[in-house]
Amino acid sequence: MASRGASVVLSRANRIKSKLQTALEATVLEVDDVSYQHAGHAAVKGNSDNETHFNVKIVSPKFDGQSLVKRHRMVYDLLADELQSGLHALSIVAKTPQETTGAK
Repeated sequence: MASRGASVVLSRANRIKSKLQTALEATVLEVDDVSYQHAGHAAVKGNSDNETHFNVKIVSPKFDGQSLVKRHRMVYDLLADELQSGLHALSIVAKTPQETTGAK
């Protein structure tokens, strides 16, 4: 009998959530699969993986003092395996906790 964990395959959305939450200690993390909006897109045709386009909103204290470009790079680096294996597009909103409350 196989162990329960070995038989479960996580969706790309769940893998993205897990990687970002673990590394960035997010206080807010929203991962929306918007692949259905791109069903006719050339990069999606012939791709057996239907999870190709995502919107990510993440609030993390690890973004403190980082430029927007650096924040996006952090996310892309964490998701490098996903980008190599079929993730085609990622829209990122990356903020610090202070930016979400308006406090500076």
